[in-house]
Amino acid sequence: MTRLYNPLTAPDAPDADDQGPNSGGLLGEKDPAPVAVHGGADARSPFLLVSDHAGQAIPGDLADLGVTEADRRRHIGWDIGIDGVGRKLARILGSLLIEQVYSRLVIDCNRAPGHPTAIVSISDGTEVPANIGLSAADASLRTAEIFDPYHARIGVELDRRSAVGLETFLIALHSFTPKMGGVERPWQAGVLHNQDPRFGRIVLDALRADGLTVGDNEPYVLTDTSDYTVPVHGEKRGVPHIELEIRQDLIESEAGQGEWAERLARILPAARARYRALYGAHA
Repeated sequence: MTRLYNPLTAPDAPDADDQGPNSGGLLGEKDPAPVAVHGGADARSPFLLVSDHAGQAIPGDLADLGVTEADRRRHIGWDIGIDGVGRKLARILGSLLIEQVYSRLVIDCNRAPGHPTAIVSISDGTEVPANIGLSAADASLRTAEIFDPYHARIGVELDRRSAVGLETFLIALHSFTPKMGGVERPWQAGVLHNQDPRFGRIVLDALRADGLTVGDNEPYVLTDTSDYTVPVHGEKRGVPHIELEIRQDLIESEAGQGEWAERLARILPAARARYRALYGAHA
């Protein structure tokens, strides 16, 4: 089941004066809510799936951002294929999946507000005219109406799970372009970690044992400042976590998405069992 999360009406939502569609004038009535939730609201699976770049929506007031449809459909606009992987994986595991609905060209929900790449004026050679010279007030609107509700929803779910004593492993799902800056990327997947690499290294070893070429903090390194979701919701809360990157040419098709969902549905529970054997249960 898929539900659009409206932070104005959610039972444990932040103050409506602070967040939510239509509260500050960016998202109109015809614009989708900023967060989509897949799975049962009372999901008890130990895996909480989140997807920072699953969506391609653009607020009506921003039209097309001045970017062609072909460019918006490229990797600069969203994480190609990760929506299908996440939804299939959520169904198999019985997990909750929280997705960001809007394009990363509007605002990148895996960057701290104010970060130089939170709202880009150029991405992989493509100019984003609507973002050039963006005022602080307009940037704040995007943060308040898109970024904040997404991360608030993740926080609500983590609080719920903690309150009822559910063990949680945070899985941040991403995908990456096979070529960047003219350089081919050889990895089929990458496992990103930072301050606490324990679960990440277990998943990394399991994927490599599955015969895959997997990067360790590739195609880029996760840091306190380069990313937001894992540092805030994983590291600060002490929740075991990974940021998983899958190469986009492997999951463009529904068949590829299904293959990866099935692979992760096999590997993640085994990795959790290994983590528990080494470090004990986590709640």
